[in-house]
Amino acid sequence: MEERIWVPFKKVEELMVKAFMKLGVPEQDAIICADVLIESDKRGIESHGVNRFKAIYIDRIMAGIQNPITKIDILRETPTTAVLDANDGMGMVVSKKAMEMAIEKAKKFGMGMVAVRNSTHYGIAGYYATMATKENMVGFTGTNARPSIAPTFGVENMLGTNPLTVGFPTDEDFPFVLDCATSITQRGKIEYFAKINKDTPSGMVIGRDGLPKTDSNQILIDLVDGNAALAPLGGIGEELAGYKGYGYATVVEVLSAALQAGSFLKALTGLDEQGNKKPYNLGHFFIAIDTEAFMGSESFKKITGNILRDLRNSTLAPGQNKIFTAGEKEHLSYLERKDKGIPLTKAVQEEFKQVVEMFDLDIELPF
Repeated sequence: MEERIWVPFKKVEELMVKAFMKLGVPEQDAIICADVLIESDKRGIESHGVNRFKAIYIDRIMAGIQNPITKIDILRETPTTAVLDANDGMGMVVSKKAMEMAIEKAKKFGMGMVAVRNSTHYGIAGYYATMATKENMVGFTGTNARPSIAPTFGVENMLGTNPLTVGFPTDEDFPFVLDCATSITQRGKIEYFAKINKDTPSGMVIGRDGLPKTDSNQILIDLVDGNAALAPLGGIGEELAGYKGYGYATVVEVLSAALQAGSFLKALTGLDEQGNKKPYNLGHFFIAIDTEAFMGSESFKKITGNILRDLRNSTLAPGQNKIFTAGEKEHLSYLERKDKGIPLTKAVQEEFKQVVEMFDLDIELPF
């Protein structure tokens, strides 16, 4: 296994905040962006954490396709809904604002929903669902993304990895948070495989010839060129119910685009007709449901906890040691990492060094 260096969260946060600010991101916004990225690593979801700091955020701001200052316009608003325009600003900033609005509406009326248009990558979806669970609310969120998934019986990348994410408050030390793509894997995981020189497992990616592809570096090129596509949840074809993942990805695409009259499918490539980079114009949605408005938050949390405990205590398969519920492994990862920090790969260490040198940051790296 690749040797890693553990770096304290505060040190990583300091680096990212200073770098974002050098690019014109306001300090409070920079703190939000860093918090979302670090939260991903705290949960052990390294595909969407600091691993993406330079390539997804720094490089896009420098390329002029993402605005460092997030101008948020409220296009429409009712007591329970709103539509925001992020004007190609920082996706994490507008998304935090959107979920805060959904939560406030839910506190007053039981439910709230906010849709966002013209946004950018918003990091780990579970961050926003957990904002709701902390308020004893059910939280939903989803986002479309650049085309990656092929429809069932197709080979062309049409849909994004489109996570459909939900969080429930419980009476345990951690909420139930189901945060996963509607593809069998996500582009970020393949980016991570490429950085550690590991092949992508067969069956996750399909080529134009209908055959699986495994070369991680080549897959990243082929996904952009349209010569490869991710398989939906369930895999290629109908035998293992890949049509279900395809269907759920479509649900997220519609909710992320149609509610706010935004871009969708091939309009989200990040490239114009001449192949030049352009803003991604992503769409997101956020829903908060106040459990107190039903039979009370304590009742909801207790029953949810009972369901999860019953699942974990059910009969184990031969050779298995434990059954998990969604959010549990992430909680265990946090308990392991809260005092150790983030394990940085060699590739991420090199990117951090580049950023420090590029912006002449006054920060001492421990590697």
